[in-house]
Amino acid sequence: MQLLTLILSTTLATADSSAAAPPASPPAGAPLVQAASAGTAPAGRADEPGGESRRVRAVPVQGPITIDGVPSEPVWGTDNVFDGFTEREPVEGSVPSMRTEVRVAYDDAAIYVAAWLYDPSPDSIVARLARRDASISADRFAVYLDPYHDRRSGYYFMVNAAGTQYDGTLSNDVDDDKLWDGVWEGKARVTAEGWTVEMRIPYSQLRFQSGDARVWGINFAREIPRRREKDFAAFRPHKASGFVSRFPELTGIDHLRTAHSIELMPYVTSQAEYLAHKPRDPFNNGSRLRGNTGGDLRVGIGSRLTLNGTVNPDFGQVEVDPAKVNLTDVESFFDEKRPFFVEGASTFQFGRQGAGDYWDYDWSDPLFFYSRRIGRQPQGQVPDADYADVPVAARILGAAKLTGMITPAWSLGTLHAITNRETARLSSDGLSSQAEIEPLTYYGVARGQREFGDRRVGLGLLGTAAVRSFDDPKLRDQLNGASLMGGFDGWMFLDRSRTWVLSGWSALSRVQGDPARMIAVQRSSTHYFQRPDAGEVGVDSSATSLTGYGSRYWLNKQKGATQFNASVGFLSPKLDLNDLGYQDRSDVVNAHVGTGYKWTRPTRLWRYQSLKAAAFSTYDYAGNMTKRGVQATYYGEFHGGGDWSLAGSFNPRSYNNRRTRGGPLTLNLPGYSLSTYLETDAQRRLFYFADLSGSSSRSGSWLEDFYPGVEWKPAATFNLKLSPGWEYLHDDAQFVTSHADPTAVATYGRRYVFAALDQKTASASVRLNWTFTTKLSLETYVQPFVSSAHYRDMKALVAPRSYTFVPATYGDNLDFTVRSLKGNAVLRWEYLPGSALFFVWTQKRSEYEPVDAFSVSTELVKPHPQNIFLVKASYYFTP
Repeated sequence: MQLLTLILSTTLATADSSAAAPPASPPAGAPLVQAASAGTAPAGRADEPGGESRRVRAVPVQGPITIDGVPSEPVWGTDNVFDGFTEREPVEGSVPSMRTEVRVAYDDAAIYVAAWLYDPSPDSIVARLARRDASISADRFAVYLDPYHDRRSGYYFMVNAAGTQYDGTLSNDVDDDKLWDGVWEGKARVTAEGWTVEMRIPYSQLRFQSGDARVWGINFAREIPRRREKDFAAFRPHKASGFVSRFPELTGIDHLRTAHSIELMPYVTSQAEYLAHKPRDPFNNGSRLRGNTGGDLRVGIGSRLTLNGTVNPDFGQVEVDPAKVNLTDVESFFDEKRPFFVEGASTFQFGRQGAGDYWDYDWSDPLFFYSRRIGRQPQGQVPDADYADVPVAARILGAAKLTGMITPAWSLGTLHAITNRETARLSSDGLSSQAEIEPLTYYGVARGQREFGDRRVGLGLLGTAAVRSFDDPKLRDQLNGASLMGGFDGWMFLDRSRTWVLSGWSALSRVQGDPARMIAVQRSSTHYFQRPDAGEVGVDSSATSLTGYGSRYWLNKQKGATQFNASVGFLSPKLDLNDLGYQDRSDVVNAHVGTGYKWTRPTRLWRYQSLKAAAFSTYDYAGNMTKRGVQATYYGEFHGGGDWSLAGSFNPRSYNNRRTRGGPLTLNLPGYSLSTYLETDAQRRLFYFADLSGSSSRSGSWLEDFYPGVEWKPAATFNLKLSPGWEYLHDDAQFVTSHADPTAVATYGRRYVFAALDQKTASASVRLNWTFTTKLSLETYVQPFVSSAHYRDMKALVAPRSYTFVPATYGDNLDFTVRSLKGNAVLRWEYLPGSALFFVWTQKRSEYEPVDAFSVSTELVKPHPQNIFLVKASYYFTP
């Protein structure tokens, strides 16, 4: 209690979390659902004062419908037209500049939507081709569906004027995920009066309650880029929250029965690898040809659940991870890009439900389910050998997901996967051998969530497990035998208008293993139990398990021009989620309080503005203040398109419990940071943006980085995006090493050696996309990267809780230069709905030199290339 009082009494700070910045406007071509979450509904919600409930009526199909973008069938002449659109941008709540009419029909297999998007200048309609779901500025029409009518979840389906399709899922009332790909039809046609759209969405792609006279939620949106206009049937005011909960009702859909379809997608691949190799390497002569086969399964279980299964999933078409040089003690994080795991990922999101906006300052929630742990690179140590053949990843033998609603109020998601036992082939002095480097492993995730009282209260549960089966006893000292996590999250609206919401999570973790493994876990960078002045923790050499806990709760004001957000959270020293989650630190107690204001009335220059200010403090469990600060952030949107943001922060003195990598505390001297971002109108042929930031400390350390960029769209089917980057870091005290020294009495018998570090990094991201038709596209990505570091002025820490050093010596050379050139090209042809053919080329070049030799030149292409060519064919069918 004293610790909590201390935190709250000194909470006068802010942080560098990206979540602290106000929400930016969606990029051109982003799903309209993102724009909707910042929009407005002129009539309000049915559950708000002054609100009214509008309805959309569906009619039965009369005869066959051909999905060709021309709504000429008799059913499209009925009187169930919906035209109640209101402008969200550029003038919130005004009458749209152009009329839009929509009709909805249905039969036993699908729901149909037709739209007439009138335009007095059809030659000005922006019809741009792009690969499915790819962000691009174009005239677009979207349909949103809430088939469960739970006012929190659903789907969106979108078509632009060129026929490009977009789709995804909705969750938590305001969140969207574009990674789900359904099998549906959508066509568009430009006419003399504007353009028209037809859609056919099979029930097999949706989950809903069967029965008579069902009611769904439905919404429509239209985007007119040349006028920077977005029109909606229902949307969210800038000063309010909620999107799905605002949908009008869809009525008239009688006698619906869920289609109990089975969808299969088998695949075959052929892969040719041309890799660098050593002379006389028995495992690699420079080329290798491989084949593979597997498949995916999708089955409707009852009326509410969907089962997804995969056997030997293949991810050959995935874009390569960007190059990084990591000199910190925190593991690098990479986004999940594998199709089986990204689809439906929002089902397993935990901790941030109920509220529509979360602020964080010097706090990063653990990621409780990090799917890249499944099928990761083998973690066991490879024994010394002349030659080694090491698998790049643990093979996924099979995986399955079950998602959906088990009752109208209960949602469910569960995932299970098994990865193969992997061995490294070794050769020394002509003798061959094998060594197990990854055991057979089971991964399991279970997620449930229940809503009460018209969604005013929600409670969720999450459990994860990773269990390993060892054949080689040596691996028991290197990997955990089992890791378990269980937690609950939820929310509660505190008033009838749903202005104030309390939300958050609590969780418990337990890792088990041999004593040698548990010692390694305790000494890892997540915990640092070996810290000599950490009175609250210490390494237990006899431990065979580690049990920890954590929690985070927010109080959020979601409506009105004035904003308020406060939070308190803690991660106990023994919390460990890294076997199936991602956690960068433990032993944290953090709190913040913040406020802000939104200006939604347009001025001569600005269409929308917001200002936020906040304060925070962070402690460890021993009561040491590890960071504190204050921050202010401004965000504004220009009338002519584009936006600008500015953020500044100041951090007073505090203590650092990580700088010595498991040694005593050191002092953080005061510092400040400043960052700004500016972008022009993304709808223009040339779109510019720039991100500039810098930080400085009284210790003499500083960081500056600059990331400008340009996107060129010379034609409706072609775009080129170039984003170079530059970083320059000067760290006055970069950790080098520590070693035992009986004379270092003040620092507990160890000498902690640091150096001044100068690191320069230059990189670029180059993307060229060419869309030939709505089904045939070419995407390319290239990343040149060079980073060099120079270490000088070696020194040793004089005393704990200080930033005082004395000269020291260190014999090894630490300077380095890393160069790499990565890229891939993906040609994708959807030759039938849901069936695709991929041609993929991936190339990597990399080089390491133990010298500081920074140079941006043709040296990037000198290293020997590693090329991989892949052909993949998948076929979608329903038996």
